[in-house]
Amino acid sequence: MPAPNERRHRANVACACDTGARKAVAVDPEIKVANRHRLRRIEGQIRGLQKMVESDRYCADIITQIASVQEALRGVARNLMRNHLRHCATQALRTGKKQEAQAMYDELLELIYAHLR
Repeated sequence: MPAPNERRHRANVACACDTGARKAVAVDPEIKVANRHRLRRIEGQIRGLQKMVESDRYCADIITQIASVQEALRGVARNLMRNHLRHCATQALRTGKKQEAQAMYDELLELIYAHLR
């Protein structure tokens, strides 16, 4: 569950479709397959990190592997952002509803600000 300040900053847009459960308007099959493969590799990397910690491996080696996992997760996030812009945001902005478009702009700005660091 997100922290209270995280909930406060979320835009009230459910990927341009308000069904109660926040779901994407559409997901490109290629992006979904790529993300699933990447997440499986990340899962393996995390298991490797656990073994490294359990076996008291050299700290710098563990940190290097952590950086690798973080970069892989950023790759998943980039794919998700690409899909979000292509489908969810595009639909919200094209509907012509000013309130929905403004909420999507706010959501996109929050995503960009939160993930530029």
